[in-house]
Amino acid sequence: MSRPIAAIVGRPNVGKSTLFNALAGKNISIIKDTPGVTRDRIYADVDWAGYHFTMIDTGGIEPESGDIILRQMREQAQIAIDTADVIIFMVDLRTGLTDSDGKVADMLRKSGKPVVLCVNAVDNFVKQSPYIYEFYELGIGDPVPISAANRQGIGDLLDQVTKFFEESMDSDEEDDTPKIAVVGKPNVGKSSIINKLIGENRVIVSDIAGTTRDAIDTPVKWQGKDYVFIDTAGLRRKSKIKEELERYTVIRTVTAVERADVVVIVIDAVEGISEQDAKIAGIAHERGKGIVIAVNKWDAVEDKTTGTTKEYENDIRRILSYLNYAEILFISAETGQRLGKLFDTIDMVLENQKRRISTGVLNEIMTEAVALQSPPTDKGKRLKLYYITQVAVKPPTFVIFVNDKELMHFSYIRYIENQIRKSFSFKGTALKFIIRERSADDKTTISK
Repeated sequence: MSRPIAAIVGRPNVGKSTLFNALAGKNISIIKDTPGVTRDRIYADVDWAGYHFTMIDTGGIEPESGDIILRQMREQAQIAIDTADVIIFMVDLRTGLTDSDGKVADMLRKSGKPVVLCVNAVDNFVKQSPYIYEFYELGIGDPVPISAANRQGIGDLLDQVTKFFEESMDSDEEDDTPKIAVVGKPNVGKSSIINKLIGENRVIVSDIAGTTRDAIDTPVKWQGKDYVFIDTAGLRRKSKIKEELERYTVIRTVTAVERADVVVIVIDAVEGISEQDAKIAGIAHERGKGIVIAVNKWDAVEDKTTGTTKEYENDIRRILSYLNYAEILFISAETGQRLGKLFDTIDMVLENQKRRISTGVLNEIMTEAVALQSPPTDKGKRLKLYYITQVAVKPPTFVIFVNDKELMHFSYIRYIENQIRKSFSFKGTALKFIIRERSADDKTTISK
């Protein structure tokens, strides 16, 4: 099941980034007492009372500002509102109720999304509680008083937010149809790929700003199998500022990836792989999704020789070195070249995402790996690996029991991963490893 999404919105300088950083546990958003300093939506995973969700920080909403940056921040916030499951609407007790607060409230009511009203800067609940009542005029619901700076009242706020997640999960119907997210920067041909697959222009392909607000779910049947393709065509915007255009990518990608089983990352063959492509790929990788890299418009690449494909693939592998497990396809949405191969690859990745390896076989692989390459030592103490077992799928997740977690260096985890992949490949999917300490008395030692 995908993580629900909560977005923090409100006018500038009410403390949204301070709250976000408190929830994320680290200073991700820049905090400065100047309206408009948080120009990008930043996202982080949050755990609360058994709920796991994605929190999104947005730039402040100035409903009637003509400033280009503030206007684009307002548009970004609108996208966050459109894609969020729950909205945290933050206001500031120090400035009191403003006209801008009222206009933001009107925007939120039109969204039809659940809203939790959060009154920030309530540093003394007893003395300041009478001043909270004016925010009832917004007609959004009961205000939840907090102090983001002092981290007071945040638990009560999250209790209100997660209530809506529970309702959403209760109403969700189980659907086993594989969900395939098609992501990438603007104008790489994401919608064109889906249109070619379904044989009709169901997904609008246009450079007009705001053509598609929400990610589009498109059912596709291929050789008797059903799939749902999630298109993020709404990334396509007109903007003179390249940075702003790229920022629209983040929330759309996070939203689509959260819901997907497999992510198809589309790269423009003519333009080549970019920094933005790497950012998009990183989101899918972090969430352990199945990944296929589709190099689109391959028919438009001129002067191709026998080694062109290999050179291009090597370039992708070099830049996306953390995605060495991903499959790479060279396709054309225009001609339909290798689109059938895309389905074969997706099916293979889906199977690998669900693959389980018996504990006995895993321990045989690890025993042999330890024999071939001794575990590292530090100050005379050697790492000992006792036991490995698989505990989950999607992505395949393994627990390794060792004598000292500090000795289990990333490079040795990667070595064990490579040994497992030699036996079972797991093409197209990340593998997750959890390291736990256990005494030698609990299990038989594998490394001497």
